Amino acid sequence: MYTFIQKFHSGWAYLVLLLLVVAVVNSFLGLSSKKDFTAKDRKIALFALIFTHVQLVIGFILYFVSPLGKDSLGQMKDAALRLTSLEHPLINIIAIVLITIGWSSHKKQESSNGKFKKIAIFYGLGLLLILSRIPWSLWF
Repeated sequence: MYTFIQKFHSGWAYLVLLLLVVAVVNSFLGLSSKKDFTAKDRKIALFALIFTHVQLVIGFILYFVSPLGKDSLGQMKDAALRLTSLEHPLINIIAIVLITIGWSSHKKQESSNGKFKKIAIFYGLGLLLILSRIPWSLWF
């Protein structure tokens, strides 16, 4: 069961990263071209939001069924264990909070420019945080 959840979490991460990149690039293109914020733009940002939240739930399940869970928290001197048991979950929770704030705050904006700006800033920061704490050695 643990192996399946771990593989699913890693596979789903590719979709999350792809959607976040698409949402951020779409927002920057919308900002630079001064186009109207359409239903397509909203759906791109919404799907990125949904996929990141699903990834968070899968990550929580993985964290609590992991055989390393309890044991790794006492071994913070080991960089690999610290990354997977503390840094990766904590930073990614912060990233998903930022993405959620971006989604919520874009809805309060009146102008298309403001909507694109909120998504670009918050989703972009979230994407950077996620990329900074991916355990790359476990992916490849």
